Amino acid sequence: MRTYMPKTGEIQRDWMVVDASDQVLGRLASQVARLLRGKHKATFTPHLDVGDFVVVVNAERIKLTGRKLEDKKYYRHSGYPGGLRMATAREMMEKHPERVIRAAVWGMLPKNRLGRRLLRKLKVYTGPEHPHQAQQPKQHTLAS
Repeated sequence: MRTYMPKTGEIQRDWMVVDASDQVLGRLASQVARLLRGKHKATFTPHLDVGDFVVVVNAERIKLTGRKLEDKKYYRHSGYPGGLRMATAREMMEKHPERVIRAAVWGMLPKNRLGRRLLRKLKVYTGPEHPHQAQQPKQHTLAS
């Protein structure tokens, strides 16, 4: 038996739209990461990008369970001494809800060149509209 290895030209990338309304953040992020990696395809190869483009809409309507709105912290650093900044999940949801989803998905992707390439295929939008209608995206329902 020979192992099948997909060629660059053979990789079929679809566009998927995922509605984040009333979805739990971690469960949504794990399923979006699965779509980005291509684990739902028979041609999945761990070291290749065979996944689909994913458009997440309604990011402001995501849910966090428990006390995560107050307890969960997001850190960023300017690169200068004393440049560490911190925001709670509630502050991030008010100002930049798309960054909350992006950070959760990034936590579930490989931390290497492949993971950074996969993250570029993730498009997150605060409201229900997105500018990717020309790609004819398919609506993807998440498993509950």
